[in-house]
Amino acid sequence: MTLLGAGGVLVVLVAVVVLLLVAVTAGVLVARARRLDRLHVRTDAAAAGLAAVLDRRAAVVRAIAATAGPVALDDADRRALRTAARAVGATRSAGDGVLDAEREAAENDLTRVLARLDTAALPADLAAELADAHARVSVARRVHNDAVRDTRALRGRRMVRWLHLAGSAPMPRYFEIAEPGPDALPGFPAALGAAQDAVRVVVVDGDGRVLLFEGVDPARPAETFWFAPGGGVAPGEEPRVAAARTLAEETGLAVDPAQVRGPLWVREVVFEADGVTYAGRELFHAVAVPTGDIDTSGFTEHEARTVRGHRWWTPAELAVTLDVVHPHQLPGLLADPSALEPGPVPLAIH
Repeated sequence: MTLLGAGGVLVVLVAVVVLLLVAVTAGVLVARARRLDRLHVRTDAAAAGLAAVLDRRAAVVRAIAATAGPVALDDADRRALRTAARAVGATRSAGDGVLDAEREAAENDLTRVLARLDTAALPADLAAELADAHARVSVARRVHNDAVRDTRALRGRRMVRWLHLAGSAPMPRYFEIAEPGPDALPGFPAALGAAQDAVRVVVVDGDGRVLLFEGVDPARPAETFWFAPGGGVAPGEEPRVAAARTLAEETGLAVDPAQVRGPLWVREVVFEADGVTYAGRELFHAVAVPTGDIDTSGFTEHEARTVRGHRWWTPAELAVTLDVVHPHQLPGLLADPSALEPGPVPLAIH
């Protein structure tokens, strides 16, 4: 016979279990908060390192523009190099060194200009510096994006989101610039592949949701992203006809080209796929569908390798998602219904 009695013992046991659960939960929260803090420090350090090597690459480009002889550079290419390098410096100053979308665009413009450069005609020391600068950018970008991936993964967990363990720290973002494949080193950039003009279709169902595919570059399988259906425009093909055709091929949704609105937006892109760097232009259109199942049986072999799935997103979900969405402006654009109506000219986005 105990002093507490059977009921008292049960109360004590419950209290002990509750205290243990509270202690374990508190320990997990403290551990995750500390890990999150370390990941943010790692991401900030990686971003600073990437910014530094990008600045060094721009400095090398300015040196080439200033000192390379007429055999290596004609006047037009020299001006283009100076302009692209100045644009990188301007975005760096305007953004206080932040690796934002404007810096991405400036760096990709610089890559386009460098792709036309005949590095074999450069003095050996400048060619070596340029190759070294680009190799450092390639490594630093991967280190940065790996840190961003790990930080975003932890911040995406329910407990971290519900308890706001990240505090006011901004969500880190991937820095997405094109790089040459390994065959382009050490001579620096292999010429960019010329991607054909493409159409993208913003498909909106009767509930206002938007259809997006989840894509992945086989060369970087850990970095997934979401994008709108669409594909290349055939020579002589009208963009709205291409939008209807590619939508049917990729989703099984049959729409009349007359139902397709656009082009709404235009985006100049430089991107990598399977280690090859491409430059191209995307024209965004919109189409409304009442509903319908998505049929991806018409995927090509390449599409089947690079598309993991699809999902219907509400604008509210897109506004708060931690996933990477292309184009980056899509969540903001969808918040304004008028953005899905054609204007006098397509809106330039990034």
